[in-house]
Amino acid sequence: MGIRKKNNKNPPVLSHEFVIQNHADIVSCVAMVFLLGLMFERYTDKLELNFVSWILGGPEETAVNYFHYGLKDVATVFFYMLVAIIMHAIIQEYVLDKINRKMHFSKTKHSKFNESGQLSAFYLFSCLWGASILVSENLLSNPVSLWDGYPHTLMPFQLKFYYICQLGYWLHAIPELYFQKTKKEDIPRQLVYISLYLVHITGAYVLNLNRLGLVLLVLHYFVELLFHVSRLIYFSNEDRQTGFTVWAVLFVLGRLLTLSLSVLTVGFGLAGAEKQGLNLAEGSFNVLVVRVTVLAAICTAQAFMMWKFINFQLRRWREHAQTQTLKKKSSSSKSKSRKANGVNGSVGAGGADSPRARKEKSS
Repeated sequence: MGIRKKNNKNPPVLSHEFVIQNHADIVSCVAMVFLLGLMFERYTDKLELNFVSWILGGPEETAVNYFHYGLKDVATVFFYMLVAIIMHAIIQEYVLDKINRKMHFSKTKHSKFNESGQLSAFYLFSCLWGASILVSENLLSNPVSLWDGYPHTLMPFQLKFYYICQLGYWLHAIPELYFQKTKKEDIPRQLVYISLYLVHITGAYVLNLNRLGLVLLVLHYFVELLFHVSRLIYFSNEDRQTGFTVWAVLFVLGRLLTLSLSVLTVGFGLAGAEKQGLNLAEGSFNVLVVRVTVLAAICTAQAFMMWKFINFQLRRWREHAQTQTLKKKSSSSKSKSRKANGVNGSVGAGGADSPRARKEKSS
């Protein structure tokens, strides 16, 4: 009998390729285990609710309207991290892959298109959701509420759920580096990017600066949404680069507004608040060391982003200058070739050895 060739389309079970191809189905099964546990309330409701949602309870006759954070949030974040992996796979398979087949991108553009497509969907959803919370909580009409009444230990359901989903999404980005077969040289950049989000979102959540964190997240997500939408438009037509110019202006304004709000809230608002001191029981972290650390972290992150922004703009200007010089060289070479062809034609038509010249000499 001849040796049968292995079919590459069906990798061995539990191999790396098998896990990568079927990771969405595997994660869906894990998430279904938690959801099925809710059906058996008598035995597993307390355990499973920790993974799906944790609510601050009270007497049965009182309405529960506010929530606070705790260790049980770790299980909730883990569950919504699984949900984020599933949603990532759905968007990739049913939207982005279909567009990639039609556009026939190169490998470099293919990876960047997938990244911008995923982040555009997330930023759009987060901006709309966050803006609705800002309006419902009157945080835009009353900026003093960013620091007034600190510590803000009790949160409305939408605000708490917003932070849970944000942490779940950025945690899901770590295993996605493996699932999406990210290049080794791109992994450090992605890890720094993810770590900045996780550190700042977790810091705002744990230090009870959730109102300030929400405003800064919506502001930052809006600017990032514009960048990734502009990049998607650029991939469809490279002549459309107006969006990058608008993004560059809003990016600088966003950094200035972020620093202004942070200094106003942490440096002046909390410094002059009535409640001062460190009180873990009440959730108060209004001490000088914490305030300085928060401002230092925000300023460092903004400086790092501005440094990356400047490098990005310099690289774009260099590429634009190179393309312009190449166009000038090609146009000059074409004009020289046309002049050379014109001279040769005139010599052939009216030169000394032409029939017309010989006729004039004989006459």
